[in-house]
Amino acid sequence: MTDVLIVGYGPVGQVAAILLAQRGLTVRVLEKWTTPYSMPRAVSYDGEASRILAACGLGDRLDEVTELSGEYTWKNGFGRTLLHVKGAEDGPAAWPDSTSFYQPGLEARLAERAADLPGVEVRRGLEVTALAEQGDRVEVTAVDGDGRPHTFTASWVLGCDGANSFVRGWLGATVTDLGFSYDWLVCDVVLHTPHEFKPNNLQICDPARPRTAVSAGPDHRRWEFMRVPGETLEEFRTEASAWRLLGLFDITPDTARLDRYGVYTTQACSADTWRAGRVFLAGDAAHVMPPFLGQGMSSGFRDVLNLAWKLDLVHRGHAGEALLDTYQVERRAHVQHAIRMSMDSGAVICETDPKKAAGRDSVMLAALRRRTQQRNVRSLREAIVDGVLHRGPDGAPAPRAGDPAPQGRVAAAGRSGRFDDVVGTGFVLLTREPATLDGDAAAFLDDLGAHRVTVRPADHDGAAGTDVADLDGVYLPWLAGADAALVRPDFYLFGVAAGPDAPAALVADLRRQVSAPALHP
Repeated sequence: MTDVLIVGYGPVGQVAAILLAQRGLTVRVLEKWTTPYSMPRAVSYDGEASRILAACGLGDRLDEVTELSGEYTWKNGFGRTLLHVKGAEDGPAAWPDSTSFYQPGLEARLAERAADLPGVEVRRGLEVTALAEQGDRVEVTAVDGDGRPHTFTASWVLGCDGANSFVRGWLGATVTDLGFSYDWLVCDVVLHTPHEFKPNNLQICDPARPRTAVSAGPDHRRWEFMRVPGETLEEFRTEASAWRLLGLFDITPDTARLDRYGVYTTQACSADTWRAGRVFLAGDAAHVMPPFLGQGMSSGFRDVLNLAWKLDLVHRGHAGEALLDTYQVERRAHVQHAIRMSMDSGAVICETDPKKAAGRDSVMLAALRRRTQQRNVRSLREAIVDGVLHRGPDGAPAPRAGDPAPQGRVAAAGRSGRFDDVVGTGFVLLTREPATLDGDAAAFLDDLGAHRVTVRPADHDGAAGTDVADLDGVYLPWLAGADAALVRPDFYLFGVAAGPDAPAALVADLRRQVSAPALHP
């Protein structure tokens, strides 16, 4: 029997397999397609996703398939700039705010990393057709290409099988659809001659034809065109239509190869149930959002990291199974923010009424003149509002609990670099002075594999074993007003506290919550 069976082996399923296997769980993956899909789909991810990929051991293995997204500019149909964003190369997660990538290349490297880990078995060409929960396990039936059935058992099942998820259907999960639907012709192109694009990512908010030109990773480009009123789907989805529209950007068969083209219909929806017993949903199986902010895959990565550390604690006997109920509590609410922001951006981009577009342009141009526009990737760093969070006397989450934790460069024991590389990932107790904990509290943190770290100024000599020097000046200001912070393995803040007993208070509250037989009120 396997600890976790994953249905679907796209990027989210791959990251889930790696995160679970790194924690010592055995993982079996069932994927209905015999070979990986060879064409790009997603083309960008955010700084948090980069941090998660680094936690998977891929921090230095993606250079050949990624590039900085760089500048992102929105223009109207007359060529006037409505919005200009330059993503930071070193954002709050200590990774670029936005990275453009070639998805087949990313998937290949994720597959290589999973193959290096003990306890991961990937079975392609098997389509899951039935699930049956039986006490402490789930029986999974799948059929191969010849129609022969195969049966597997696992303690837990994770559906990462996309927007048309079989697992979601088995759960009987209803879906809340916010009704954001537009047809876009997506054209993935390889140019015959390398060309530098400035800006690297361009959105043309033209009511006559909304269109997009963005990086799809090194040596790959994507152009997208929205279907406008009066245009039939049949004529829109043809290769002739693709080349005609690419001509708007002077892209022709003489200058480029059309790798892929197809119609993508935007959606904005999320499943109402993400867990039933021993079965979970993640990624597109749990939520689908418009692509305009590149948050779909990034949100899926956050899903599986959230679930991985909780399954690990339950598997090792350090937490009750009620902890797993917080997965939906935390992630479904959290992903609504990304869906809403993606819809808001899409509503601006997809406007085809000339009068409404003119009004939009006036507002955005005025905001640009006043320099009041604040749209950038950092605004997507949303807090967790409920779940495994430090609580105040009234039972509500304490101030700052659930905030995304930053990452900076630190030095310790003769090493320097990003915090995760120098210290490690998992639970982290950050303090201004060495933490004083009783034996039970210290043993609890040790059982969790937590890191206890004392943050010192950048010029500190790092004499004590737990000291880290705050080279970028990130952590000491972040701790302002607090003496201790406890960060969860998914890089969100469990909570902060002040006073000599702050570390003990945080640890005691975490211990109470993860071992509780039922969710807190």
